[in-house]
Amino acid sequence: MRILGKTSHILAVAVLTGLGSTPTHGGENWPQFRGPGARGVSEETDLPTLWSATENVAWKQELAGRGWSSPIIWGDRVFLTTVVNEGETEKPKKGLYFGGNRPTVPTTVHSWKVICLNLNTGKPMWESVAYQGLPKGPLHLKNSYASETPVTDGQRVYAYFGNLGIFCYDMQGNEVWSQPLPVTKTRYDWGSAASPVLHGDRLYFVNDNEEDSRLVALDKRTGDEIWNIKRDEKSNWATPYIWENELRTEIITPGTGKVRAYDLDGKPLYEFGGMSSITIATPYADSGLLYVSSGYVLDKKKPLFAIRPGATGDISLGKEETSNDYIAWCQKQAGPYNPSTIVYGDLLYVLLDRGFLACYDAKTGKQVYGKQRIPNGKNFTASPWAYEGKIFCLNEDGVTFVFRAGREYELLRTNSLTDDTMCMATPAMAQGKLLIRTDSGIYCIERAAKK
Repeated sequence: MRILGKTSHILAVAVLTGLGSTPTHGGENWPQFRGPGARGVSEETDLPTLWSATENVAWKQELAGRGWSSPIIWGDRVFLTTVVNEGETEKPKKGLYFGGNRPTVPTTVHSWKVICLNLNTGKPMWESVAYQGLPKGPLHLKNSYASETPVTDGQRVYAYFGNLGIFCYDMQGNEVWSQPLPVTKTRYDWGSAASPVLHGDRLYFVNDNEEDSRLVALDKRTGDEIWNIKRDEKSNWATPYIWENELRTEIITPGTGKVRAYDLDGKPLYEFGGMSSITIATPYADSGLLYVSSGYVLDKKKPLFAIRPGATGDISLGKEETSNDYIAWCQKQAGPYNPSTIVYGDLLYVLLDRGFLACYDAKTGKQVYGKQRIPNGKNFTASPWAYEGKIFCLNEDGVTFVFRAGREYELLRTNSLTDDTMCMATPAMAQGKLLIRTDSGIYCIERAAKK
C-alpha cells in the first residue's frame, strides 16, 4: 500500500465536527451506483416529478473539472468525484459517433478530487485531492478521468480512479488508505468506467482492459489485497454486482467473452456467452432473478438475460435456444448499449441510446410493448430510474422524460434543464431529493412543498 496523494480541506475542522454520525435506515441513503441493490428504484413517496432549471430546484452547486461519476448519498452528505485540468479540456460532442478517440495523453497537470457536499444546502463540506500530476493514459472524448462512481458504507467512502488507484476516506475527508493500480491500455484508448462495490468487509472491483484484466478483492478497512484473479477478458466497462440469492452469494461480472460468476473467494461458479462485443450495463436482481444485458449498437447480438440461482459450469444457450435450466429467458435483440435496464413492479424497461423505450414481462421475458420512439429524445447515456409509479429517462441534453409505469406506453411529461448543459451521469435520490449531475454542476430537485 502506498499513499499517492495529499489530502487538502477547504473548510475549517470546526465546521466538520459532528459529521461522523450515520443513519441506519437504508432507505435514507443512496450508497452506490444506481442505489440500493444497483436497481435504480426508490420506494420513497415524496420525490419530485416536476422540475426545470429553476422550478423545484432546492439548490445548484457548480463543480470544477469533469466527471461522469454519479453522486452518492449518505445521511446529510453527497459524495462525488471530479478531475480538474489546469489546461484546456476539449468539449465533448453529444450522441453516438466515430472519431471520439484521443490516443494522445494530455501533457497538462490534472487534479483528481473527491468532494463532499451538504445534501440540504449544496455547500461544500470538504474536498480532498487524491492525486495531482499528469494523466497516466489517454481517454475518449466523451469519457472522463472520474467516471467510476464512488461507494460508501456510512463510515468511509471509496473512490476508484482507473489507471490510478483506489482511495479511502473517512466521513470527515481524512485519507485512510490508498492503493495504486497499474496503468493498462483500454480498447481504442477509451479509458475506464466500472465502479467498485462493497460487501461485508471487502471492496471488489473489476479492471477489464487489453493487457491484464483482473477481479480484485481488498480489505475495506486497510486496503490490503485479499485476492486478485486474472480474467480471460478484454476491455469492458460494466460494474460488478454482488448477488445475494436464496442459495448463495455471487460476484457477477459481465464481459464480452463471458458473463462470469464467482464466489466471495474468487472461485469460478458458472459462466455463459452470447454478449455483444462491448459490455457496459450493470447487472442487478429482482424477485429471485438476475438481469444481465449487453447491446453494442453495431452488433447483431444485443442480449438481455434473466438468470436463475444455483448454476454451475457453462450454461450458455445453444444457437436456437432462448432458455435452459438456469437461463430463465433471453431476448437476443433487446439489450441497450450504455444504459442499464430497470425492473419496476413486474415489468422490465429498456431505454435505448438512440431514443426508444421498450417493455418486457420481467418473469417471462415476453414483450409487453416494442420499441417506442421517445419524441425528441435523441441521445441517452444515463440509466433510467423509477419511483411513485413512474419511469424517468434523462438524455444528454438534460431533458428527463417521465413515463407512467405499466403495460401501455405513456409519456406523461418532460422536465428540462438549461439548453447548454450535458448529462451523462445517472442521478441519485434519497430523503425526498433527486440529484442530477451535469457537465458543470449538480442540481438538487425537491418538491416545493418541502422547501
